[in-house]
Amino acid sequence: MKSKIKVAAVTISLAFVSVYLSDHARAIFVGGAGSSVGLYQNAITYIRDRINEHFRQVEEIKALRAQNIELERSAALLSTFAYELNNVLSDKNSSSYAPQIKQVRALTYAKIGDYDKVWLDFKDFDKDKIYGMIYKGKSAGIVVNKDSKPLGLLQTDPGSIFSVYIGDEKIAGIAKGNNKNIIIKYISQWLNPKIGDEVYTSGLDDIFFGGIPVGKVVEIKEEDLYKSAIVEPDNKIEVPSYLYVVTKGK
Repeated sequence: MKSKIKVAAVTISLAFVSVYLSDHARAIFVGGAGSSVGLYQNAITYIRDRINEHFRQVEEIKALRAQNIELERSAALLSTFAYELNNVLSDKNSSSYAPQIKQVRALTYAKIGDYDKVWLDFKDFDKDKIYGMIYKGKSAGIVVNKDSKPLGLLQTDPGSIFSVYIGDEKIAGIAKGNNKNIIIKYISQWLNPKIGDEVYTSGLDDIFFGGIPVGKVVEIKEEDLYKSAIVEPDNKIEVPSYLYVVTKGK
């Protein structure tokens, strides 16, 4: 009889332990599975957020680049419109003023080791015309014909030649590159350009329109018959991805 009671007690105990452990194990499993699902969902959410953020940044970069291009175009025209407005205010007989510029793409250096000459992707290029180049609203050089193709001469190149004014007195001169800076030669001895004078395009050569910033005078050289002014360019560029060319000066 006692042995039967012991067997029954053991059986009941085992059943209780089995049920208890089963529920406990189930709870552990469910808890672990829940944690795993939570981690998985968090990971998916994180990845999705990063992907969405990346594409938002890509779109923002595209939008900012487009805005930057338009701002550069506006900057290029703003200074010359201000310059011309002053002329209009002082001369009511001034003719209509409608300068035009066009964006072009720099392709490659024209010659290895010469960083002042670049080939340009310039549609509607007229090989019989010289164009002014603008970068970030300031002068950058000129475009000339080379083997019936548009060649950009950055303004420190000796072949880059265009007309300028110096300072508030509007001292006229011809700017030319000297491989490092810009030099303005043949300034009459009785004129007085000064170090620190701002130099800007005059528009008298039909290459640029007037009023585009060129640089600042950093040195005056006294020659026997004339003076020369050394100008440090506002634009210190190598080869930008794109520039603007002046297609119509007035």
